[in-house]
Amino acid sequence: MVATTFSTDTPNLVTDFVRTDGVSGNWGWWAFLLTGLLTVFVYAKLWRKSNVATDMEFYDLRYGGKPAHFLRGFRSLYLGVVFNVMAMSAVTLAAIKIGQVMLGLEPVETVLIGGTVTVIFSAIGGFRGVVYTDFILFFVAMGGAIGAAVYLVNMPEVGGLDNILANTQVQEKMSILPDFSDTDALISLLIIPLAVQWWSAWYPGGEPGGGGYIAQRMLAAKNENHAIGATFFFNILHYALRPWPWILVALASIVVFPDLESIRQAFPDVPENILKNDLAYSAMLTMLPTGLLGLVLASLGAAYMSTISTHLNWGSSYIVNDFYKQQVNKKASEKELVNVGRISTVVLMVLSSLFALELSNATQLFDIIIMFGAGTGLIFLLRWFWWRINAWSEIVAMFSSGIISIVFWQYEDVLFLSDGAPFPTWSKFPLVVLITTILWLATTFLTKPEENKVLYRFYKITKPGGPGWKKLHEEARAEGISLDDENVKWSVPSGVLAMIVGCILVYGCLFATGNWIYGNYPLAMGLSILVLVATFILLRIWRGMKNVF
Repeated sequence: MVATTFSTDTPNLVTDFVRTDGVSGNWGWWAFLLTGLLTVFVYAKLWRKSNVATDMEFYDLRYGGKPAHFLRGFRSLYLGVVFNVMAMSAVTLAAIKIGQVMLGLEPVETVLIGGTVTVIFSAIGGFRGVVYTDFILFFVAMGGAIGAAVYLVNMPEVGGLDNILANTQVQEKMSILPDFSDTDALISLLIIPLAVQWWSAWYPGGEPGGGGYIAQRMLAAKNENHAIGATFFFNILHYALRPWPWILVALASIVVFPDLESIRQAFPDVPENILKNDLAYSAMLTMLPTGLLGLVLASLGAAYMSTISTHLNWGSSYIVNDFYKQQVNKKASEKELVNVGRISTVVLMVLSSLFALELSNATQLFDIIIMFGAGTGLIFLLRWFWWRINAWSEIVAMFSSGIISIVFWQYEDVLFLSDGAPFPTWSKFPLVVLITTILWLATTFLTKPEENKVLYRFYKITKPGGPGWKKLHEEARAEGISLDDENVKWSVPSGVLAMIVGCILVYGCLFATGNWIYGNYPLAMGLSILVLVATFILLRIWRGMKNVF
């Protein structure tokens, strides 16, 4: 899981955040820790109980009839092709920038070399090959990132950590929290991600309720405990371990390349359309000595392969299992399905490569994906625990968020950016969430609920529990059907408590590390003690949760 989410575009994206909005700009993705830990302590075991092969197969379990059939097929293409291609394009764009700055390769050359090797590996190796190699590639990628950070911070042009922290431009970017006196920055960088974004937006690797390749990994785990443990370990590595090597390089890049003009002068051959702040990471890597440079290039290649191979395998699994097999040829042989999977793998790689050649920076894709998934996340959280949600709820939410986002982009200047605009710039995302939520809730109550037999089957298999199924329990008793023992304690409140304590633990690790680096030793010590206390409390809560369903 963590190897997949560590890609060539990740350090570039973090560098863009740091150079543009400071370290606090990373809250755009740090906030997804909340949904990540909610997946660990609430949803991981539900996915395992569902016993589906992909998260798209969930639709035929939770819903019924033609709407469910349409939803499964359409969403498999919507996520497996459209969203997947966008995510892979961001990764490929980063590879293009690395290839151009570090190796002098033309964009097409990078795409052909990297894409060809990875697509052959993914088509032949399958899911098992992807998982095993991801495990190895993670250590290679992290070794390269840490090695690069240590050398670059201490090279003469930077002058060591003390010199970085003493730089006036760096000091403006160092804070882990945004400036509370800057209302717009506070709202856009911290409040919206923590109050709205984490539960409302679909994003690969941070899906509310678990989904995508995270669900794929949980469903492939040995058992429920393995699924929960692996997902928790992923969140610790993803949020607490990985960010600081990239952040340090980003801060060091401000010393060496204080603005875009300095990058332009150092690399005059780089096309103007891709000369953005995210290029600073690759620019810094060119200063590494021979040997370490080779290791870092290998680590970036590993990061590229691990992410692209997973996305190719994940996307093709949707196309094969949830579209072709369900919508095109239900009697397809295994050989035919394997061939379709291999063809789709190649097509996805080609589409993402072509799209990447039209992009300019990593943040561009991050914002697009976040906006297109805005407002859908609440359904993914509630569909397990509220009987009334139906297939039409998801269909309307999916189309609404996309259409509203396109409209807002089309009229962005009039609505958000001009002097007389009716809405502040930061309100674009919350408005998409609000309108989408109103539309899918209205649809939920205006359309018929799923048939009881469909809901009974889903409940008996997953046993989600909670007050959202009270009406179904009453109807089942009236029909003489037993769903489960209603006297068994519901585990979700304990799961939410575990999520909160887990967030304190992981964020504590993240902030403690930062303050140790910054030399704020009393605060770093206090945060470290908080991490130990949170760990002890979380273990107590987890032991108690094992006694409830």
